[in-house]
Amino acid sequence: MAERDRAQEPTTEDELREATIGAPTEVNGQILLVDYDPEWPVLFAREAEKIRAALGDRALLIEHAGSTSVPGLMAKPIIDIIVAVADSGDESTYVPALEAVGYQLRIREPEWEQHRLLKGTHPDVNMHVFTIGSREISRMLMMRDWLRSNEAERELYAATKRELASRTWKYVQNYADAKSTVIAEIMARAEAARAADSSRR
Repeated sequence: MAERDRAQEPTTEDELREATIGAPTEVNGQILLVDYDPEWPVLFAREAEKIRAALGDRALLIEHAGSTSVPGLMAKPIIDIIVAVADSGDESTYVPALEAVGYQLRIREPEWEQHRLLKGTHPDVNMHVFTIGSREISRMLMMRDWLRSNEAERELYAATKRELASRTWKYVQNYADAKSTVIAEIMARAEAARAADSSRR
């Protein structure tokens, strides 16, 4: 499941099990964070080419997102990729092609913008598939771009992640939910800055 504004409503175990195809992977420990690796954009570019080759013009958008897309930010060593298709709820139009090149469908959330998550290995990938134009695409890219351009926000997010990662979690989603408060605060400032910038134009 993806990071989102769930400060008031963290994911329950029943919700996680309902959305996950197969059993959710348990961590039962701390979350591994590593220093920023300049190889991450290179790995993303390789995966993007693989996705384009598999989907052709069905891939309407492919973007590097999440912490591995922000230079200087520590992250779980998993490449987050956003893929937009015409209708992410119509799995038959893209899932078989992606499975044929090694990705595995792991999360299905029809109630949340028809989000699907496919996992890749070598490198580890979380591919978030949405319908083109979904609000969450804009939200994830705004967060990425704001952290790329704002050192103070980047440091705040890193410090929060470091503290939370040191705790013991049953599932990675529990850790992701715990970040929701700081993410909401950062996003509010990013949206305010965008609005102010727009008003000056």
